[in-house]
Amino acid sequence: MAEENYLQLENTILQVLKSIYDPEIPVNIYDLGLIYRIDIDDENNVDIDMTLTAPNCPVADSLVMEVRDKIAFINGVKAANVNLVFDPPWDKEMMSEEAKLELGFL
Repeated sequence: MAEENYLQLENTILQVLKSIYDPEIPVNIYDLGLIYRIDIDDENNVDIDMTLTAPNCPVADSLVMEVRDKIAFINGVKAANVNLVFDPPWDKEMMSEEAKLELGFL
């Protein structure tokens, strides 16, 4: 994939991830630090590793499906796969400065 197209697709993926919110926290999943890895292969298949704020999160299934479905819907994405991982365990230090400020941690 041409570098410009790759960067454009990556930027679109980040914008979509920043539009998805954990229903219990008023911060998007990207700024919460729940996205560990985004990989786009040469055929525009997207593979994402994400975690949850807690392993027993009641919206785990629906949140993972929402991420997968919204990424798969992006123009140019051939397929999307979301892997739910818990290593390393999430903690509040993984949040962006903006998220920490929004939640009163700064």
